[in-house]
Amino acid sequence: MRKVSLIIVACCLMLGASAQNSGKETVKKSSNMSKTLIVYFSATGTTKAAAQKLAKQYNADLYEITPEQPYTAADLDWRDKSSRSTIEMKDKSSRPAIKGRCENISDYDTVWIGFPIWWYTAPTIVNTFIEAHDLSGKVLNVFATSGGSTVTGSYNDLKKAYPQYTWGESRLMN
Repeated sequence: MRKVSLIIVACCLMLGASAQNSGKETVKKSSNMSKTLIVYFSATGTTKAAAQKLAKQYNADLYEITPEQPYTAADLDWRDKSSRSTIEMKDKSSRPAIKGRCENISDYDTVWIGFPIWWYTAPTIVNTFIEAHDLSGKVLNVFATSGGSTVTGSYNDLKKAYPQYTWGESRLMN
């Protein structure tokens, strides 16, 4: 009888340990289920290259913000006061049209938003993307490319414009 009791106790201890390990495995699996999306706007290809590096680093999916009307070299001439980019950046309410939507954005927990810095902030087409998608419940991170600006101003501008979202880190990627 004593042997039977010892066997029952040993089995209970083994089952308890197994249940604890099983719980740890479940927690571990849940944390690995987080999905990351790298969203980017790239007018010349520089930000696209940065986005690809970031996607590789985080094993993330990529989504390009594509303007309905592509930007030409003349559109991007910041020295020309009548260029498309200058006009868009002077008008804070400007929302250049984009092609399509990221239909599966709800699948992601973390979204990195990348862009070249224009006039010390994010191009207004980035606002078009943000306003066209529900980013609730996600951590939004920012990455940017620039020839001379820091990412801080762009990051703070986006946080101020969209305080309803959870903002994480920011990174300058030159």
